[in-house]
Amino acid sequence: MSLLTLHRNGRTCSDPALAAVHPRTTTLPQAADPAPAPVQELSRLLYDGPGRERIHAPWRALVSGQDFVPRGGLSTADRTALAYERLRLANAAMENPAALAGDIHRMAALVEWAAVVDSSLGTLAAIHHNLFLGSLLDHDGAHRDLSRFISLDRVGTFLCTEAEHGNDAVALQTTATLDPATGGYVLHTPTPGAHKFMPNTSAAGGPKTALVAARLIVEGQDQGIRLFLTPLSDESGPLPGVTVHPLPERIGSPVDHCATSFDHVALPSTALLEVTPGPPDAGATTRGSTGNRRKRFLRSIKRVTEGKLCMSGAAVGVSRTALAIAVRYSYNRLISGPKAGERIPLAAHRSHHGRLLQAVAATYAMTFLHRAAVDRWAGHTQDDEAEAERLILVTKGWTTWRARDIVTECRERCGARGMFTVNRLAVMAADLEGTITAEGDNLVIWLKAASEMIFGHTVAPSTPRPQPCGEHQLTDPHFLRDLLLEAERIWQQRARAALRQGPRDNPVGRWNETSAPALEMVSVHARIEACDAFLHAIEQTDDPTARTLLDALCRLFLLKELTEHTGTLLAEGHLTADQVRAMPAVTARTLGELAPHLHTLVEAFDVPEEVLREIPLARGSAADDIGALPKEPTPRQLQSQDLAALFVHSQPPADARPLVHG
Repeated sequence: MSLLTLHRNGRTCSDPALAAVHPRTTTLPQAADPAPAPVQELSRLLYDGPGRERIHAPWRALVSGQDFVPRGGLSTADRTALAYERLRLANAAMENPAALAGDIHRMAALVEWAAVVDSSLGTLAAIHHNLFLGSLLDHDGAHRDLSRFISLDRVGTFLCTEAEHGNDAVALQTTATLDPATGGYVLHTPTPGAHKFMPNTSAAGGPKTALVAARLIVEGQDQGIRLFLTPLSDESGPLPGVTVHPLPERIGSPVDHCATSFDHVALPSTALLEVTPGPPDAGATTRGSTGNRRKRFLRSIKRVTEGKLCMSGAAVGVSRTALAIAVRYSYNRLISGPKAGERIPLAAHRSHHGRLLQAVAATYAMTFLHRAAVDRWAGHTQDDEAEAERLILVTKGWTTWRARDIVTECRERCGARGMFTVNRLAVMAADLEGTITAEGDNLVIWLKAASEMIFGHTVAPSTPRPQPCGEHQLTDPHFLRDLLLEAERIWQQRARAALRQGPRDNPVGRWNETSAPALEMVSVHARIEACDAFLHAIEQTDDPTARTLLDALCRLFLLKELTEHTGTLLAEGHLTADQVRAMPAVTARTLGELAPHLHTLVEAFDVPEEVLREIPLARGSAADDIGALPKEPTPRQLQSQDLAALFVHSQPPADARPLVHG
C-alpha cells in the first residue's frame, strides 16, 4: 500500500499581489482552487522540486488526517501511548518500512512533517526506523528475520549513552562477556553510572528490543564497543535481568525516557552485530576485531549521523509551522489605528511584520540548507564522507538553534495566547530543546567541526572584483556572501593564531584559547552554506515573481547575518564606513519591499489547512481559546482597498523598483 494524494485546501490571504487576481474580494480561493503561481513555485523549491511527491507528499497527507488531530486533556502516559499509536499508523502507511531506513530523504522528511503535529512521533520514528532498524540493516540484517520489527510487533530502540557517558560514549562501561560454555554473551551493567540513559524502554508501546552498545570482553580482554541485539520486554513487562527506571518528566512532547540496566543477562551468539555483513556464526567473536577500535565503534553508530539530519528536519518543519500560525494571527488580530475608531491588523506595523520577515528569511535559508545537507549525504562517497558529515554537524547545530529563536519570536508576536498549549507555539519551543540536545549536543558537535576546520578546511576564494569595496552595492547578494566569506577567513586565521600561541604544555588551555574564534568560524560557515543553498534555489526558478521575492529574501537574510561582523569587516578593509552606515537603511528598504508579500512567502510553506484549523491562533478570534466560537468560523472578509491601506507605511520610496509588477 502506498500513500496518496497531495491536497490543496482553502486559505486566507492578505496579500495585495494576490488581491489583484480577485479584485472584488481578498478571500482566498476555496479548496478546489489551485494556489497562485508564485506560491506553487516557492513551494516546489522548498520541497525538493521534482522529488516532492515521493519525499514529502505522503507524510504531509498523513499528518493531515483525523488521527493526527490534537487531543486535549490527555495525561503524559496517554500522550506517550498516542505517539506509539501514530508510529504504527505511519509504519502501516509505508509500502516498505525497511526501505525507509535506506532512504535518508524520506526518513528526514517523516520527522520533519511529524514535528508539525506531534514531536513525539518524530522522535519514535527516528529511533525505530533509523537508529534501530537502520543499524540492523547496515550490519548483518540481511541474514536476520526482521519481520517483527518491520511490522512493529516489536518496537526497536537504541541504547548507547550512559548516565556518566554521553558525548564521550567511547568511554562507556556496559559489558558483554563471551561465555565459552555457550558461545553466547553475558550483558551486564557494572556501575550505576553505566545505566543506559534516556532510551525509550518502558512498557509503553508494547514489547521492545534494543541494540545495546557494550564492550565485548573475550578471555578478560576488551575487544572494543560492539552492538548487541537484546530483547528487553514482552507483553508482561521487562524480561529477567532487565531493569527499567522511568526518568522524571521533561519539557516538551513526552517520550517514555528511562534509565535501563542489565544484571548478567544471557544473550545468544547471534546477538552480536557484525560490521562486515555476513551470517552470524561461532566466529563472530573475532571477525572484524582487527583495525582501529574507535573507527569501528563510529561505524557501528553511524546512524546517529543520519539522526542529526532528522533533528534538522524537525527544526525546519517546526519553524515553518510556527510562522504560518504567527503570520495568520498578525493579519487577524486587529488593534487601534491612527484614526479614531479605526482598526488595523498587527501586520501593518513594521515592528511586527519586520521581525516575522526576518524569521521567514532565515527559515527559507534553513530549509534550503537542510535539503543541501541531505542531498550531500545521500550522494556521498568514501572520499568525501568526512566533508559530508561535517556539513551535517554544522547544519544540525545552526538549524536547531535558529529554530528556537524563530519559534520564540513567533510566540512573543502572538502575545499571551501564544503561551496556551492549544496554540502549539509554546509546545514547539519546548520540543526544540530536545532537538538541540538529541543526537549530539549542539555545542559539542560544533566543537568537533571547529577542530577539523581550523586547518582541515579551506575557505573558498571571494569573487574577483576590480572595483574598490566601497563601490559595491549592498543589494547584491553575491557581494554580501563574499563579505561572509571574508568574515569566515578572519575567524579561521584568529583560531589558527590562538592555537599556535596557546600554552604548549597544557592541551586544555590551548583549546580554551582557540575554541571561541573556532566556534565563530563554524557559525559564519553555517550561514555561508545556507546562503549558497539559497542562491542555488534561486537559480532553479524561471518564475519572475518567485525569483524577485527570493532575491529580496536572500538579501534580507544576508544583511541580518552580517550585522554582528560589520566591525570586523570594517577594520579589515572589506567594508567602508559609509556602507556600514547604509546597512540599516538597505535593510529597512528590503523589509518595505517584502512586507506586502509576507503572506505569499508563508503560504508557500504549505502547512496543511487541516492542521492550522485546529489551532485557535490560526483561526482568528481570541474567543476561540475559550471555546466561545465554533470550530470553523467564517473567514473575515477584507476588501482589496483595505488591504492596500495596510501597507501604506511599509512601501519602499516612490523611486524604488517594485518587487512585483501588476
